[in-house]
Amino acid sequence: MKVGVVMGGVSSEREVSLLTGKEMIANLDRGKYEVVPVVLDSKRDLIEKSAGIDIALLALHGKYGEDGTVQGTLESLGIPYTGCGVLSSSVSMDKDLSKKLLRFENVPTGNWIQVESLEELSVDEVEAQLGLPVVVKPNSGGSSIGTKLVKTKEAIADAVKEALEWDRSVMIEQFIGGQEITCAILNGKLLPIVAIKANAEFFDYTSKYEDGGADEQIIELAAEVQARVEAAALACYRALKCSVYARIDMIITEEGMPFVLEANTLPGLTKNSLLPKSAAAAGISFSQLLDHIIEYSLIERKHEK
Repeated sequence: MKVGVVMGGVSSEREVSLLTGKEMIANLDRGKYEVVPVVLDSKRDLIEKSAGIDIALLALHGKYGEDGTVQGTLESLGIPYTGCGVLSSSVSMDKDLSKKLLRFENVPTGNWIQVESLEELSVDEVEAQLGLPVVVKPNSGGSSIGTKLVKTKEAIADAVKEALEWDRSVMIEQFIGGQEITCAILNGKLLPIVAIKANAEFFDYTSKYEDGGADEQIIELAAEVQARVEAAALACYRALKCSVYARIDMIITEEGMPFVLEANTLPGLTKNSLLPKSAAAAGISFSQLLDHIIEYSLIERKHEK
């Protein structure tokens, strides 16, 4: 089977994508697959460079990667691809829309305000509705690029202005204190939970991708909290129509209540990434994880026809 590892791309997360692709290439079983690196430097590259592959193993992140556009192009070309489908990828990438769906399904998630310009912004409204601090983030971004933890009312406008440089819409989100965790889901089953303690104010870009940027440990929760977390993670996975694999990020409050932050439909698979750590705790090696992703994706794409 000829596996094209599709990486690079044109988003702000290009460098992370290249790291994910490199790690995938290093761990794919050469006894099972013929591995073809497919490095995208423009959107047209996908059409030209994917010719002849049997499946696209997606190592992309951000826009034109996680937002359903690449998935749609591959469907048009008749090439199976790994991970979530077009609709799930698109909806999950839009933080505002995905949180609205979670609210509709009664999945706990923090309050938020959406703005598309500084003219729309009312810092008094932000303080009244969300309190302080707040988290300001690009609506469709990833890897915490352009994201700021804002502690004062006076700093909100500057954070929104910076986030607008990355996206046309910005989310101002209620800050919920507690233990940050991530829930990896593979083929509809929850893998061991990873707790995250960033060596910064929050789990920012540096914390995610640099060695020693965060303390990440597999944890066991109290039975009641575990049940709540599992229910919220799987409800989120279903509400956003995820398939094959995804990673759901959450905060657990001191009272043991989980709040969903967001869903990642193409979570990172670098050497420092969370999903491989979770899989390893379940006895699944990186190579086996890639085998599973390819196997489940081929089944999913057949079902979608």
